[in-house]
Amino acid sequence: RDHVQAMQERKALHTLLAKRQEDLPPRRMKDSYLEVILPLGSQPEIREKYLNVHNSVRFGRILEDLDSLGVLICYTHTKQEMQPRSPLSIVTALVDKINLCKKIIYPDCDIKFTGNVSWVGRTSMEVKMHMLQLHDGDYSPVLDATFVMVARDPENKRPAFVNPLVPETPEEEEIFKQGELNKLKRIDFSTASLLKMAPTAEERNIIHDIFLNTLDTRQEGEGGGELKTVSFRSRKLPPNSVWMEDAKLKGLQICHPQERNIFNRIFGGFLMRKAFELAWATACSYGGSRPFIVSVDDIMFQRPVEVGSLLLLSGQVCYTEKNYIQVRVHSEVYDADTRENQTTNIFHFTFISENEVPRVVPKTYG
Repeated sequence: RDHVQAMQERKALHTLLAKRQEDLPPRRMKDSYLEVILPLGSQPEIREKYLNVHNSVRFGRILEDLDSLGVLICYTHTKQEMQPRSPLSIVTALVDKINLCKKIIYPDCDIKFTGNVSWVGRTSMEVKMHMLQLHDGDYSPVLDATFVMVARDPENKRPAFVNPLVPETPEEEEIFKQGELNKLKRIDFSTASLLKMAPTAEERNIIHDIFLNTLDTRQEGEGGGELKTVSFRSRKLPPNSVWMEDAKLKGLQICHPQERNIFNRIFGGFLMRKAFELAWATACSYGGSRPFIVSVDDIMFQRPVEVGSLLLLSGQVCYTEKNYIQVRVHSEVYDADTRENQTTNIFHFTFISENEVPRVVPKTYG
């Protein structure tokens, strides 16, 4: 009931939206700069929420915090002095990259998050964030993250304009230019889907090599002698390998109202945490030892998740090399009324395992 009322009240904010981007005052990078302390060292009562069984910090919780901070930074960038409430709905469009330089995040030392808007389009904003942890009186880097947020109208229905960003120094111009390149890369990436485009010559060779390496060339005839016919269907697993179809884990989440954001949709950080936890479990069961997260890539938020949805998560080991395991998590919502599934997100997580892991080998073209 409260949410219905809140959404009704938001409708009135439509009049505060800018008609053109040019009507909004430009901002500098330092205008949106924020520092936030997560006091794990000085406030032990919040530690439990962040603690995992290995006595380090749950990375899924960090993903939730980064998502919240990214939104907060964007609201800081777009804040208008005279408006007590923002007419914008700011939502996460994608996580471009998160790179970790520390294996372990300690559960009893303060953490500092910093970040600011690093690039702005007409309705979207790129946010760069850093996380540091206190050791012996100094903050040392743990991770860097790049998120892309989009601004929408008060009811989260249409895109809305955001304040332009003006770089002030050569260094800031470089950061801004990188944001522009990232945007172009994302456009290229989205048009290069295998469902739309044929693989490149290099990709075709890789696929064919995998196929030849898994062909079973020894087939027995009726009298026990070998026949020289090779069938497309008879495949054998190379040594120290696992078929891709045997490296999967599935999960289900019921989306309760507790996990919703102000727009009565499921909070993006919660979805990221759930996907990460399934990816970690997939890597753990595949490698047989504790995996550590190294990087997070290309999380695309394709559509929002409604409260009450059944969220189906599928974890799949999609690539391995030495100690590294890459896991793809596909998340979809099941609508009980229409009995249809719709993709909401695709996540990519890279882990490093304590021991060398078997090679994962695809069997089908897909």
